[in-house]
This record gives sequence, C-alpha cells and structure tokens, in this order.
Amino acid sequence: PPPSPEALAAQAEQKALSEKRAAEAAAEAAKPKDKFGEQMSSAGTTAMAAAAAVAMGITAPTTAFMAMLTKFSLASICGYQTVLGVTHALHSPLMSVTNAISGLTVVGGIALAGTAPGSVLPGNLAQWLAAVAVLVSAVNIGGGFTITGRMLDLFKRPDDPKEHNYLFYLPGLVMAAGAAAGLSAGIAPSLVSGGITLMACALCIASIGCLSHQSTAGTGTTLGVVGVGAGVGATLVGMSHSLTSTMLAQVGGLCALGGAIGAWIAKSIKITELPQMVAAFHSLVGLAAAATSVASVLAHASDPMALAHLDGMHKFTAVLGDWIGALTLTGSAVAFGKLHGIMDSSPLALPGKNLINMALTAASVYCGYMAMTTAVPGQAINMLYAVAGIAGVLGYHLTASIGGADMPVVVTLLNSYSGYALCAEGFMLHSDLLTVVGALIGSSGAILSWIMCKAMNRSLSNVIFGGISQSPVNKHITDVCDVKTHLCHQEIDVAAASEMLRDASKVIIVPGYGMAVAGAQHTVATLSTLLKDKGAEIKYGVHPVAGRMPGQLNVLLAEAGVPYDDVFEMDEVNEMMEDADVVLVVGANDTVNSAAVEDPNSVIAGMPVIEVWKAKHVIFMKRSMAVGYAGADNPVFYKQNTSMLLGDAKKTMDSVVAAVAPHCRVVCETGAPAS
Repeated sequence: PPPSPEALAAQAEQKALSEKRAAEAAAEAAKPKDKFGEQMSSAGTTAMAAAAAVAMGITAPTTAFMAMLTKFSLASICGYQTVLGVTHALHSPLMSVTNAISGLTVVGGIALAGTAPGSVLPGNLAQWLAAVAVLVSAVNIGGGFTITGRMLDLFKRPDDPKEHNYLFYLPGLVMAAGAAAGLSAGIAPSLVSGGITLMACALCIASIGCLSHQSTAGTGTTLGVVGVGAGVGATLVGMSHSLTSTMLAQVGGLCALGGAIGAWIAKSIKITELPQMVAAFHSLVGLAAAATSVASVLAHASDPMALAHLDGMHKFTAVLGDWIGALTLTGSAVAFGKLHGIMDSSPLALPGKNLINMALTAASVYCGYMAMTTAVPGQAINMLYAVAGIAGVLGYHLTASIGGADMPVVVTLLNSYSGYALCAEGFMLHSDLLTVVGALIGSSGAILSWIMCKAMNRSLSNVIFGGISQSPVNKHITDVCDVKTHLCHQEIDVAAASEMLRDASKVIIVPGYGMAVAGAQHTVATLSTLLKDKGAEIKYGVHPVAGRMPGQLNVLLAEAGVPYDDVFEMDEVNEMMEDADVVLVVGANDTVNSAAVEDPNSVIAGMPVIEVWKAKHVIFMKRSMAVGYAGADNPVFYKQNTSMLLGDAKKTMDSVVAAVAPHCRVVCETGAPAS
C-alpha cells in the first residue's frame, strides 16, 4: 500500500524543517565573523609547540640527539605539506610509493651485515638477522615501485604526450661518477656519503611531491627509484673502508633476489588485490625494522663491556624499533588476512579488549626498560625478544579488533607505523637518511589516516579502540513495504533502468566497494562510453573511504579506461548532484547514506557522504536491501526518487549494457549490435 496521508504529511513537515535549518545555517554563515577565537586557538597551539621545542632542547641527553630530533621534525613538517598536495585520486599510488621508499630499512641491514671467514654467508645470529632485513626490504622496494608503475600506467590517456622519465636516471649517474671521483681523490668517505645522502632525501621528497598531478606522477616514481638507489649507494660509500668483496657479494645478491621477488609479486597480482598486497609489504618493513633493532644489540652482546658502553639513545631506539616493527609485522599480517578473505572481517570483540591492550603495552614497557638497564648481555637480548613477542600479540589484537569497514584507516596507519620504525632505525644508527625518510613516510601515513577519519566523521582513537556500534538490523528487508513505518522501496528491472539511463542528459555514477568485489568496473566503463555516444554527460563521484584503501576505486576506474577528468571527489560531485537526471549507485551503501545528514541518532551521524538523493532520480544497484558495514539502515532506499535494481553488480551491469547498446552507434564489448 502507498504511504498514508499522515506519513506524507510527516515527510513534508520534515522536509520543510530541514529547509528552514539549511536557510538559517546559510544566513549564519553569511554573517561576518570575528576571527579572535580562531586565531587565539592557532596562536595557543603554536605557543605550546614552542614550549615543547624549548623543553626538548633543555632535556635532550646529547647534542647529537637534538640534531637528529631537529631533522626528524623538519622532515615531518615537509612531509605534511607535501602529502597534503597529493590529489585524492593518487592516494593508492602514494601508499605504494611510500611503501617502496620505506624499504630503505635495507640500509640498516647493510650497516650490520657481515660474513663468515672465506664465505658469503653470515657468520653469526646478528649477521643473519641483518641479511633477513636486507632481503625483505629489497622485496618491498622491488614490489612497491613495480605496482606503483602499474597503477600510474592505468591513468594514462591515449592522447597524453610521450614521457621520457628515463632521463631522470641522469642524476643517479652523476652521483655515482662524483662518488668515484671523490673517493679516488682521497676525500673522506663520510663526506662523499653525506652529499649523496642529502640528494637521496631530496629525491624521495620530490617523488611524493610529483603525485600532486597525474601528468607528473610517473616522474615521481623514477625519482623515488633513484632516491632509494642513492640511499643504498651512500651507505656503501660510507662503509667503503670496511666493505669486503664477500660482504658486497652478499648484499648485492640479496638485493637482487629480493627485488626480483617483489617485482614478480607486484606483476602477478590483480589490481583489486592492491590493498592486501600493500598490507603484506608493510609487514616486511616491520620484520626488517625488528630484525635490525635486535641485530644492533646482538652485535655488542658478546662483550659485556661493549654493551655497557652502548649509549642510551641506541638502546632506547633499539627497543622502540623492535616494538614498532613487531607490532607492524603482525598488525599488517592480520590486515592482509582480513582484506584477502582468509580471516573473518568482523571485529574481534574480546571482553575488556582495551584493558588487554593496556596490559600488553605495560608489559612491553617493562621488558624494554629491563633491556635498556641490564648489564647482562643475555638478559638484554631475551628482553628484546620479549618486547617483540608482546608487541606482536598487541599488533594482532589491535588489528583483529577492527572491522573490515575501517580497513582504509588501518592500512594508512600501518603505513605510518612503518615510517616511524624507519625513524627509530635512523636514531639508533645515527643515520640522517633513515630519520628524514622515516619522518616523511610516518607523516604521510598519519595524514592519510586523518583524512580517512575525517571522511568518516570519527576519531583515530575510536577506530582503533572503539569501532562502530552496530545498530539493530531491520529483519524485514525482504518486504517491499513495512506496514508499521510505511517505508516502501521501489524495485526496477533492467529494461526500465536502461531506458531511464538512455533518456538522461546528465548521469553521475557513484561506485562502491561492491563494484570492486564484483569486478564490474570494465562494464561500468562500457556503459559510460555508450551513454556518452548518445550525448549524455557522464561524471563519477568517489568517496574518500570507498573501497579498502585510499584511492582504490580511482585505480580500478583508471584500469577500466575511465578518463581521470571524469572522476570527481565527494565535495565536487555534491555540488553537481541537483542537476543530475540520474545517479547510478554501484555497490555503495554507507558512503551515500542520508542518515548521516538527516538522523542525529544514526551511528554514522555527521559522516560526510555523497548526497545522491538530491538528484532527480537514483538507481541503486546492490545485491540486496541489507545494511552496510556500519550496520545503519539507509533511508535513501525508501525515498520516492529511488529505484532499487537488486542483484550481482557485474551480472546486472552486463544486462544493462546489453539493453543500452542497441540504441547506440558504437559497438560495446559484449558484442551487442549497433544501430
């Protein structure tokens, strides 16, 4: 039955109230505002930062520590400004390129590498751990840059000018020639290495900065490769006095093997598997950081006097690198399992989970303190093993307690962890390169996490420790109408949907994770081509947290050949919504849920969403009327301008394309006849 007169009157009253509130908000926004409160807040924050800086200078244990902290802070600020300039569509390449750059954990492994007499194999446990760090870091580097190149190739258009990014290997040749000349002239290796390190840091920063636009993104990848290569070269130059032929053979062989494995993995995976691959590579960074941290102490553990004279900063950062590395290792492994479907994506809800986290953290602190203060080498090493074990359990529990819907934040947060693990190595080994690059990657992941949380209207602490409270699920989702609430949804068939799309002049397509799961991106792109052929204006709207990784859907659309000029961010597409004749939602739910705007009691209240309901008509393509990951009912399903086209996204989209194609001049991929 249709809605009762009372229900229609209530809807009209609610609409009038919403319009009144919007008008009042617009009038309030138009009034001139006194900036005192805003500027006072900014000034207060700056004053607190100044006080903190002075306090750190006063309490710094050594001038060397303060120098490293200064470089870390400046690099973090630089990273903040650089990452904010990266366009949203390239957030996935940003994640993969920073993942590759974080493979500079290889530097720590190289610094601690060694061989048995007359052999290329490691001679003790510390050297074996260093070799593991070199190998897995090389896997990260090879895989990260390869998948970045694959993704960026997808964004290229047929009419784009030919790129000559290979020319940017010239700086690498110049640095190699300069290093050879400097060493031949008797210049101190540390001075030659310092100049190369400076350029390596600059190239890594430029690599991320080039992602501000698709036209320069390919150049950024090349600069990143040269920067990482320069970082490895600077390390070898600095060790030239102690570097033996067997050590060089070991390090070279491990780097070549690891790079080849990483490149093979990156070439073999599907683009839809990108999020889990990035998570897996993050785990390798964690493993390398933990292995290097333990190896750095093991190298001194044979002599109690050497361990006693190890400076406090080295011990502290070794514990910190061990802790962050182990946490990143297991947390990333769980994220991989959830994203790849080999683990349940629902959150693990153990009783007192936050108390468990606090207890594990306290145990880590105790073991770390013991490792730093004991004079017994064996006990110090055992405590480092304990720190790694406890941190591993903590990383597992933290990530397992987060649901699949929050995986975009988890992946970016793990990216941040890998950067700060690199920083810990930098402080431990007094390496400017690792400190600067680690701060750059750490701030990159932190900023992306902030962007994701802002897009979900949630705090980072809520994502990690809280999660979304599941609301009761409507048990009558199979009913067309609910007799109690008078909520009715309209179902539409393929023929009617295709006719509506053919008649539309302006169409906006809003993809969601359901499109990625169904692999429907190519069919969606074909539909766009057909509708454009009829003269329709086609645009895409992508929510910042759609998918399981920042920018994942942008990459999938690029893979399907959708021009990036047709893809718009949430704020941009919302401004176009009222002019759209039809909005086609493909596999999205929470990101287009009007309850976020209309219902202050909803679990997603306040979350910025794509406001599809403002279009003249909405076709909602999804498998069923079920709720999304947040567990919130979606009122858009029941609005009078919404039609539900239920079924598998790929199969349904294939049917829509087959129905639209005969009315277009072009021949689509399904082989439908043109007329």
